[in-house]
Amino acid sequence: MKATNIRARVRAEMTEEIKTIARQHLATDGANLSLRAVARDLGVVSSAIYRYFASRDDLLTALILDAYNSLGQTVEDRERAVGRDDFAGRWMAVCDAVRGWALQRPHEYALIYGSPVPGYQAPPDTVAAATRAVTVLGTIIQDAAVAHRVRHDPAEVLPAEVVEDVRRAGSVIAPDVPDAVTARALSAWVTLFGLVSFELFGQLNNVVQHRDEFFAHQMRAQGRFVGI
Repeated sequence: MKATNIRARVRAEMTEEIKTIARQHLATDGANLSLRAVARDLGVVSSAIYRYFASRDDLLTALILDAYNSLGQTVEDRERAVGRDDFAGRWMAVCDAVRGWALQRPHEYALIYGSPVPGYQAPPDTVAAATRAVTVLGTIIQDAAVAHRVRHDPAEVLPAEVVEDVRRAGSVIAPDVPDAVTARALSAWVTLFGLVSFELFGQLNNVVQHRDEFFAHQMRAQGRFVGI
């Protein structure tokens, strides 16, 4: 094996090990990552980390990209397993995938959907990863619209400002969807993550006991609200 290939493999392995330790720190310290603490747990001097990540923000960005892509892949895989003409089923698969991923990886969920990290500004290259999951929803309502399977009232009129925002959001992933349906889909998407966040961060404690059933009921209602 060529020396360059060996170095590349060692670098990739070291990068993954750093990220693994950093994820462990998310569980104990939140997003307040310390490269020095990561280096200590890795058994190397602090300066060694900088060969792989130039700053704490670079490490955070790598973790954020991994989290968004992991969630996106999970959503895509679950939704793909449902029949293409079962639009309600595809929506429920998305909802279940988001919740299941969040419950399994709560600290990564908190990193990307919790409180903003003080002093951190996500770079533009996180956008594509961040939109993977919502793009699946756009595809569902786009497919439903093309199949004339979206329930909506043609007389429903949105304020001009709302139409502007809705079209900006839906023009690429759901261009044939009526504006009012896109607006409801965005609302349903926010409701999905709001409910997951409430469950994950304890706001449903002592209120909702049957979490699975409650979640399924609410998400089915959101699917009907969207019109699929």
